[in-house]
Amino acid sequence: MLTYDVQIWGIRKRENRAKPYQLRWRVGPQPFSKSFKLKAQADGRRAELLTALRQREQFDTETGIPASELEALRAAQEVKPTWYDHVRDYAQMKWPDASAKHRASIADALATVTQRLVKDDRGAPAPRVLRRALYSWAFQFAVDGDGVLRPRVEVKDAPVEIKAALDWISRKSVEISDLETPSAIRTALNALKLRLDGKAAAENTVKRKYTVFTNCLRYAVERELLPTLPLGNVDWTPPETDDEIDFRFVPGPKLAGKLITAVGNQGERGRHLKTFFGCLYYAANRPGEASNLRDTDFVLPEEGWGEVLLSTSTPRVGSGWTDTGESFDTRGLKKRARKATRSVPIPPVLVRMVREHIKEFGTADDGRLFRAVQGGHLLSKEYGEVWKAARQAVLTEAEEASPLAEVPYCLRAAGVSLWLASGVAPAEVARRAGHSIAVLFRFYAKAIHGNQNRSNQQIQDALEAAEEE
Repeated sequence: MLTYDVQIWGIRKRENRAKPYQLRWRVGPQPFSKSFKLKAQADGRRAELLTALRQREQFDTETGIPASELEALRAAQEVKPTWYDHVRDYAQMKWPDASAKHRASIADALATVTQRLVKDDRGAPAPRVLRRALYSWAFQFAVDGDGVLRPRVEVKDAPVEIKAALDWISRKSVEISDLETPSAIRTALNALKLRLDGKAAAENTVKRKYTVFTNCLRYAVERELLPTLPLGNVDWTPPETDDEIDFRFVPGPKLAGKLITAVGNQGERGRHLKTFFGCLYYAANRPGEASNLRDTDFVLPEEGWGEVLLSTSTPRVGSGWTDTGESFDTRGLKKRARKATRSVPIPPVLVRMVREHIKEFGTADDGRLFRAVQGGHLLSKEYGEVWKAARQAVLTEAEEASPLAEVPYCLRAAGVSLWLASGVAPAEVARRAGHSIAVLFRFYAKAIHGNQNRSNQQIQDALEAAEEE
């Protein structure tokens, strides 16, 4: 409690004391005293108290000091949050509503920056150990026995080196207020440009991590830990990225068909996965969407076009990032509401493939068409190995060494390109592929532009025909 009821007495000397000069005063009913080795020190402190009293400052009855000193003391004693404290709070805030892949992406970006935002590197653990500690233990979360979401390191028993690394970063991390200085911001931004081995990171990687870092700073402003977003204090921009697909390496219809046929020639696993790759090409499914398809998702007429209804995706991300503890994350369609569906017409060739697949391999107990060797969810490693073998069987040595049809996902790009080249309206292509119009134009600008040129010529022909009549 603060009061004006203050009395300051003279200094008395007590013999045979290490600090013989004692200053005494009273605040309200409570007496206070402090001893000094030198009389000048006691006189100086008494003068400070008298000055505060003459300036009509109130004194605190618990500490005996003037109100101005009390405020300064409390500010000094206040625990200032560090960058490490803040990013853990940010990652925990994002965790419940983020997909498993996005959780891992957030942890990746925060680990990259946090390793560099330290006071000094004395006693630092090995960089790879510190990164693993941050990525897999500090920024990965689990529910404890009481149902509370907490960092994994607080829920599960971590190795000694992990605990030591996190103890080091908690002591060495800069204060969040340091991010107001341009030098700290530049240190963080430069960290985004490098891989762990010190080599330059890919442009898309830098851009992805920069987005996470920016959002983390916005959250600091929201929590009033920073007064404003400090990025404007540094002359730095993320590298330009070229999202447009390089159509030199996208297989055309003839090559795509050969590759899918070659998949079917890779033994029993190849025959099982042939229709999986057919879904990637003929229906432009994402691998995570195709791997979760069930027999009930298809309309398979005896003749003509059929249909597949997509509703879920199961990308593989690692068990630590999912709520179920399984290595795949069952989510709604990408960039869609959780219960949204997407209907895609499928040509007769895919209708026949699905029919033949069900006849030969049946389905899993839950109706899934495509399974791993042991019957579980299809793994990217499995279908990636089959795809690699198909490329070796079809491509020349030079083509195989190039990025031509390098990954299974290229079949989806090939399918979308085929639709555009066939004259399907971009809005319909975007709907079938599950893209927004903006994304479609960003990735497939050349294909769309070529289709527009053909449309322009058709319009021109019609105009000329009208003039001749």
